[in-house]
Amino acid sequence: MTTMTENAARYREFKMPDVGEGLTEAEILKWYVKPGDTVTDGQVVCEVETAKAAVELPIPYDGVVQKLHFEEGVTVDVGTAIITVDVAPDSGYAPFAEAAEAAEAASAAPAEPAEDEAPKGRQPVLVGYGVSEASTKRRPRKGVSVPEQAPADALRAVQTELNGQAPAPARPLAKPPVRKLAKDLGIDLATVVPTGPDGIVTREDVHAAAAPVAEPAPVSRETTPAPAAAVQAFDARETRIPVKGVRKATAQAMVGSAFTAPHVTEFVTVDVTRTMKLVEELKSDKDMAGLRVNPLLLIAKALLVAIKRNPDVNASWDEVNQEIVLKHYVNLGIAAATPRGLIVPNIKDAHTKTLPQLAESLGELVSTAREGKTSPAAMSGGTVTITNVGVFGVDTGTPILNPGESAILAVGAIKLQPWVHKGKVKPRQVTTLALSFDHRLVDGELGSKVLADVAAVLEQPKRLITWG
Repeated sequence: MTTMTENAARYREFKMPDVGEGLTEAEILKWYVKPGDTVTDGQVVCEVETAKAAVELPIPYDGVVQKLHFEEGVTVDVGTAIITVDVAPDSGYAPFAEAAEAAEAASAAPAEPAEDEAPKGRQPVLVGYGVSEASTKRRPRKGVSVPEQAPADALRAVQTELNGQAPAPARPLAKPPVRKLAKDLGIDLATVVPTGPDGIVTREDVHAAAAPVAEPAPVSRETTPAPAAAVQAFDARETRIPVKGVRKATAQAMVGSAFTAPHVTEFVTVDVTRTMKLVEELKSDKDMAGLRVNPLLLIAKALLVAIKRNPDVNASWDEVNQEIVLKHYVNLGIAAATPRGLIVPNIKDAHTKTLPQLAESLGELVSTAREGKTSPAAMSGGTVTITNVGVFGVDTGTPILNPGESAILAVGAIKLQPWVHKGKVKPRQVTTLALSFDHRLVDGELGSKVLADVAAVLEQPKRLITWG
């Protein structure tokens, strides 16, 4: 006879992993499977978007999909089950609903720690290790999970008929995320009527308790709209777009950087006519065949040369230890505008690359970003960044530092302008560069030298040889 415990062990729950550097949540963009589908170890089952990138998640075992716990468009906390798989579908009949209820009740009800329970702490995840459960506060998920099978109103009616009023235990049974949600919404769990198995309070119960306060008019759960990219009435004069994913991460990073690092921005206008001629020559060079050659390539090389001549600019500020960390490598970030928002992937050890290698890395970085396939690892560990605002036709800007970096170079539009060249006014190709730097790390002299060296290389590209 199959026991409930055996059933619960048969059905494996795949939880949302930490797909990169301590991220706490991810939005389910697309499901590639449905209940009843057979899956194999390593098969991609869904695509999720974190605060850094879109990532495909593989399932770690074989079996048959029993349940998708969340719909597309829902943001889910790391560590929350998103799909249930029957790992022994040929073992005969086993009631899945019974096993699911047993698993949920066991996770919600207080229990004595098992002797073989794994120690709390940093647990292995998809990329690296997650953060300690005891030290991390998860943000509540935005969105709702799949509704419970039994209508809440019917259960409340039965409880009222049997008991005269809804039960109010001294300490209601609820999972930690549900308790946090109730606390955030100002709801006393003792006043919430539980509808989950064995009297467990669910997220839907908390939302139902908060609905009369949050909504000006009663709206049934069946007609509540699912999360959308933008919410707009037919005759609305405003559109509200949820802040999440890459946009949310960018906003948080820029606010943190702007109000943490004291920014200084310096400007220089430079004649880049010779650089533009070199770009055209390199396009026909056999060593650059098949590679993307553009002004950004030579600007990147010019910045690397300037850093080599002024290595102290390549540093970071360690607030905890009150230290300046000098980097003996350059991970060159390139700001990229994508449909999901601004991202800054970087070229690892860019200082070691030849011009063809740098061109190849730039091409891969740009194409991967446009496809939305940039990995979290590619966006971590940057030391300095280039942002090419000139592609939008503007002269320059005052860029904000990427968090943890010491400098960022903005490149303006390259335009044909009147310029004094060899004592005569001639039409020359000119651009304006802007260098923002962290004044805790970089003083005015060092920042000025770096910017002047970049300008000098672009004005006379032969310095790539004499200085490089």
